[in-house]
Amino acid sequence: MNYTQNEKLAQITPETLIIGVDIAKNKHVARAIDERGFEFGKRIMFTNDREGFEKLLRWVEDHQANHQKTHVMVGMEPTGHYWFSLADYLDSCGHRLVLVNPSHVKRLKEIDDHSPSKNDTKDAMVIAKQVKDGRYSAPNLLEGIYAEMREGIKLRDQLVQLKNQTEGRVQNWLHRYFPEFEQVFKDWDGVCALATLRTFPLPQAIAGTTPETIVDTWKAYAKRHAGFARAQKLHEAAEKSVGITAGLHFARQELEALLDQYELYTRQLEALEAQLTDQLEYLPGAEQMRDIKGLGDMTIAAFFAEVGDINQYRHPKQLISLAGLDLKENSSGVYKGQTTISKRGRSRLRRILFLAIRPLVNHNDTFRALHHELTQRSDRPLTKMQSLIALCGKLLKVLFVIGQRECPFDGAKLLQDRKRSQAQAA
Repeated sequence: MNYTQNEKLAQITPETLIIGVDIAKNKHVARAIDERGFEFGKRIMFTNDREGFEKLLRWVEDHQANHQKTHVMVGMEPTGHYWFSLADYLDSCGHRLVLVNPSHVKRLKEIDDHSPSKNDTKDAMVIAKQVKDGRYSAPNLLEGIYAEMREGIKLRDQLVQLKNQTEGRVQNWLHRYFPEFEQVFKDWDGVCALATLRTFPLPQAIAGTTPETIVDTWKAYAKRHAGFARAQKLHEAAEKSVGITAGLHFARQELEALLDQYELYTRQLEALEAQLTDQLEYLPGAEQMRDIKGLGDMTIAAFFAEVGDINQYRHPKQLISLAGLDLKENSSGVYKGQTTISKRGRSRLRRILFLAIRPLVNHNDTFRALHHELTQRSDRPLTKMQSLIALCGKLLKVLFVIGQRECPFDGAKLLQDRKRSQAQAA
C-alpha cells in the first residue's frame, strides 16, 4: 500500500496515462491526461455493464498507442457501491486503480474555471488532476478468505440489525397489549417467557386459565423446574392488566409473526457466527489473538474483514490512519487548538475497536493497567473517553504485531515497553 507522498508521485512517469472517471449509477464519464495535465481527446461516456467497460478499455488502448503510454492509472471516487464492478474489471485487465477523496473533489472543482458548477465531465477532470498530483490512495480490494470475511461480517451486521428491530417490535407489542408482562419476566426472550407468548400471549387468555395449567405448559419447554409462584404472579398480573382489548385477533397474529422472525434471525446469526469462527484458523495470528482475554472471536473476524491481509501494511501507523485514529490539531500563531482524532478512513473499523476496548479494560489486566496509568498520571491525565480512544490505537498496534509475527500476546512486555518509552521521554 502507498504510504508517502513521494512514493505516490514516483509512480507517475512520462509513460503514465492518467484516467479520471466520474462514477454514477448507470453511466460513467472518463477523461484522459498525461503527467503534466495535458488532456488527450474528448471525454467518453460508457455504461455500467460489460459493453461499456470494453468500450472504455478500447478508448484507453487507443490513447496508449497514440501517445506512447505504457502504464495506465485510473482514478475514481468511491461512490457508494457503484464503483465495485468497474474496479473489479480494471483489476482483472491489469490496470492500476486508485481512489480520490470525494470531499477533495468538491473543494477543488472551482480551481480551473472559478465556478461552483458541477457536472460529470468536470468532475472527471478534477479526479484525473488529483491523481496527477499524487493525491490518491490505493483501494483495499480484498480477495480470498478476506473477501469472504468482509461479506460474512456485513451479513452478520444486517442480521443483528434485523434481530434488534424485531426485538423492539415485540417490546412495543407488549407495552400495548400486556404492559405488566415485564413485571413478571425480566427478559421477554427467556424460555418460560417465550413459552407464555407462544401459548397464551394475551392477558385475557392467561386470566381464563389457572396457575397450575401455566406451570404444566412451561414444563414442556423448560428443562428446569418452572416455579408455581411466578405462574401465580403472572395470573394475577393478567387479571389486573390495563392492556388494549381491541383488535386482539390480528394482534396475536402480529406477535406470532414477530416471534417467528426473531427465532429465524437468531438461528441464522448463530449459524453464521459458527462459520466465521471456523474461518479464523486460516487467518495469520488469529489463534494468538483469541488468547487475549476480553477479545472475542467476532471482534477478530471483523478486524480482518476491515483491514484485509495484515502483511500488506508496513507500519501500524497505516492501520491507525485507516481507522481514523490519527491525531489532528488546529493551530495558528500563538493559538493552539484542541487535539482530536481525524475520524477519516473506515468508520466501521473505528467502531469495532471502540466496542472491543471496553471489555478489554474491564477484564484484561494489561489494558486495565494502561487505562489506569493514562487517567491517573500526574502530567496531563486523560479523561476516560480519551484514554479509551488512545487504547484503541494501542490495540491496533498489538494486533498488527501479532498478525505479522504470529507471536503470543505478552502483557508484561507491553507494560515494560510503556514504562521504558516514558523514561526515555522524560
